[in-house]
Amino acid sequence: MRIIALVAILAMPFLAKAQCVTDSIMPIRGLSIAAPQAKSCDRFVAFIEKELAPRGVNTLILRVDYNYAYKTHPELRNDTTLTEKDVKKIVGVCKKNGIKIVPQINLLGHQSWASKEERLLKVYPQFDETPWVKMPEKYDWPNSDGLYCKSYCPLHPDVHKIVFELIDELTEVFEANDFHAGLDEVFYLGEEKCPRCAGRDKAELFAGEVNLIRNHLAQKNRKLWMWGDRLIDGQQTGMGMWEASMNCTHRAIDLIAKDIFICDWHYERPDKTAIYFAMKGFNVATCVWNKHEVSMLQTQDIIKFRKESSPAMQERFKGIVVTFWGSAESMVDNFDKSAEPDREPTKAFLNVFDYVKRLSKP
Repeated sequence: MRIIALVAILAMPFLAKAQCVTDSIMPIRGLSIAAPQAKSCDRFVAFIEKELAPRGVNTLILRVDYNYAYKTHPELRNDTTLTEKDVKKIVGVCKKNGIKIVPQINLLGHQSWASKEERLLKVYPQFDETPWVKMPEKYDWPNSDGLYCKSYCPLHPDVHKIVFELIDELTEVFEANDFHAGLDEVFYLGEEKCPRCAGRDKAELFAGEVNLIRNHLAQKNRKLWMWGDRLIDGQQTGMGMWEASMNCTHRAIDLIAKDIFICDWHYERPDKTAIYFAMKGFNVATCVWNKHEVSMLQTQDIIKFRKESSPAMQERFKGIVVTFWGSAESMVDNFDKSAEPDREPTKAFLNVFDYVKRLSKP
């Protein structure tokens, strides 16, 4: 046992050196994924241990939303939720492997999906920014209501007390210093029929909501993470309404706090908007998805930006986050050789982290 311990001690400087090299090339090596179902929690914990940690993943953005057994607002729980015991299993394996957890609740936008309202608007319909837009039995896009996802009204006097209690409970149970608020693809904002928002500047409305969430987190020394699409001018860049804003929220980039962490996602092309966010003073990670060729170009770009920029700019290009938009269970299945699901997102994940790992060899 003494020999084994001695070998471990002697190996520590080399392990630390390898970690340092990896961090200098790409400080954040992340995965954004939905939280697992309770029945799959143990399997997900094993996946973190066996697949994520060995590949150098050090950040896990976990989209929890209403899939936790909240004590502050049990009325907002989904039918099947993670318990505190489940969460502590995930926290434990992440701590063991040096992985930061950033729990997420979609705020402002994404309060519905397809024909279904999410729990917040279902339980508290008075928070709906567009109550006159009814959820269709069969969802199609495009549609006459311009319905993609519902939003809550950021000026409703009662919404933030509830939202902030959810944030506090979730960050505490995950022992997290950072929180991801989503804030992406907000199409309903400042609507003419809204008695509170009508006639207001949409950029100011958006910035107000972002700063309000940021300031609440800052009271307990926590940081806000968000998607960056609403801060990009969709018309001037030609990026359109999905990966950028076509309803004038982009001007909010000059109205929000600079310590907000931006997750800059582009999936069809390796658009280089990370430079834009860094020049505006934000820390930024490029977020990739299922096109592994595009993902590789984006990974090479962020490394190049860090290498060839001024010292101040270098430190703002934080790394890569691979996003996965299926269930946690389906991604775990993609690593199970007995299963045959769509492996394209997994291919992008493997290529990105295998590439960074090769570059990181001391």
